[in-house]
Amino acid sequence: MRSPHRRSRVVPVLLCALVLLMSRPTVSVADDTPSGDGPAALGLSAQVVRLYEDAAQATSRYERGRQEAEAHRAQALRIEKLLDRERRELGVLREDLGRIARAQYRTSGGMPLTAQIVLASSPEELMRGQHVFSQTNLAVNNAIEKSRRAEDRLVKDEAKAVAAWEGLQKRNTELAELKKTVERTLDEARWQLQGEADAAVAAGSCSGAVRLDQKRKKLSTAWVAPVETYALSASFGSGGQRWAHRHTGQDFAVPIGTPVRSVADGRVVKVSCGGAFGMEVVVLHTDGYYTQYAHLASVAVDQGERVDAGQWIGQSGTTGNSTGPHLHFEVRITPELGSSVDPVPWLEERGVHLG
Repeated sequence: MRSPHRRSRVVPVLLCALVLLMSRPTVSVADDTPSGDGPAALGLSAQVVRLYEDAAQATSRYERGRQEAEAHRAQALRIEKLLDRERRELGVLREDLGRIARAQYRTSGGMPLTAQIVLASSPEELMRGQHVFSQTNLAVNNAIEKSRRAEDRLVKDEAKAVAAWEGLQKRNTELAELKKTVERTLDEARWQLQGEADAAVAAGSCSGAVRLDQKRKKLSTAWVAPVETYALSASFGSGGQRWAHRHTGQDFAVPIGTPVRSVADGRVVKVSCGGAFGMEVVVLHTDGYYTQYAHLASVAVDQGERVDAGQWIGQSGTTGNSTGPHLHFEVRITPELGSSVDPVPWLEERGVHLG
């Protein structure tokens, strides 16, 4: 059998790992925001983009914390097993004490040890009596000391295990609350942005390009999807009560304020803020095709401006004839409605696979 003392050394090591996780400071949104440049100091469109980044970071921290907590929870369960083993070994030590006491009683025949020594009939018998006394006393003392140490260790390890579980729960609660706060702030800002967009569409005029601070990425292809993360909804040619004939584009279900990007290099030929498409941008590409981005909540380019593949040209919304937040994306052979082709195979021919 392994020594319980050796096993017990594993417990503090695992518990130290848990303590290190718990001792990390909770990061708030403001921790990543330089003084004077917080979300409140930015324009609403830029604020939404910033909050998207904050939400992504908070979600990432939450997921990392959750995964670490799960890993350490498994370690904590192993600690609990070690504690159970310590409890069983402590029970064995206590049984040993009882066995030694019973053996001592049987060996002495119920007669006090001092009387046995006094009544010894020879020096040899006296020496044997002293030896028995010494060995018995040593065994009892060792058993008592081992039992005492095991009890002390068990009490301390149980207290550490409880503290570790409580700390993990506290850390998870803090991470979840941080994530919830950022998402709530983002949701409020998104609908405020949508409100401003609805007012602009109702007035039939755009307020001008909102320049968004984009961290440009090196693209491996000349063509990209119009949004990075999405769920495909209404497809090209599908029927619906809100369309006069058939759906003329591909819809991407995304939250309000999601950055919308040009699928390739081109020139902006139209920026409009009225009509069934609400706030929209149309781009002419070098191969002669036009792409339309409709139902936006803001535009980030001006008419006549040149754009690069992947460049943000606006933010998604639900302006115009729309039932909910999404990007309506069309590919046309002319800049006007009525010349559209199916965007999905068109993009696939250019190496962009949607799904």
